[in-house]
Amino acid sequence: MGLLSKKDTKLILDPLTDDNPITIQVLGICSALAITAQLKPSIVMAVSVIFVLGIGNVVISLLRNVIPSKIRIIVQLIVVATLVIIVDQVLKAFAYTLSKELSVFIGLIITNCIIMGRFEAFALGNKPWRSFLDGVGNALGYGVILIIVGFFRELLGSGTLFGFKVLGDPITKTGLYEFGYENNGFMVLPPMALIVVGIIIWVQRSRNPALIEEN
Repeated sequence: MGLLSKKDTKLILDPLTDDNPITIQVLGICSALAITAQLKPSIVMAVSVIFVLGIGNVVISLLRNVIPSKIRIIVQLIVVATLVIIVDQVLKAFAYTLSKELSVFIGLIITNCIIMGRFEAFALGNKPWRSFLDGVGNALGYGVILIIVGFFRELLGSGTLFGFKVLGDPITKTGLYEFGYENNGFMVLPPMALIVVGIIIWVQRSRNPALIEEN
């Protein structure tokens, strides 16, 4: 028997496609709007959420039988806040510039409804291993969308990826700029993140009509 059963595999794969927390459950939209103007912050935020949600789900699962029902939300907030503080301190120690760039948005992971939702909906009712897989799966689904949005916004808005010019130099008119291409300044504005997410949702539902909600 393999390490992952069929049900365990679904916990990781389903949030990447037909149960994505952003495009299907419409959760975590705020950070998708705020930090995806560039690819690097998008990846860092994705990795941060994978750590917080994966470890957080395990902790809540381990405590599920001893947490009084009346204070479970408070306990969940304490767990996620502690993990977010760890992430914030690690970034400040090893990637200070990026930490300043992300600013308050790392702290706002605490209020990410994907995390609190998985604590409530899954970790409180399942064992640690399955809770860990559920946390990693949902965080990966969230992170994939952030990375896709960050990729296109930086590429089309600034002509760069990870800060490196990949389309040429817009000042000296090399690369694509030599043929009249111009950066789309709207792509770096927050509303364009919502439009890119909307396009992803449209493509996803076009490929799988079962995801289209009935009025």
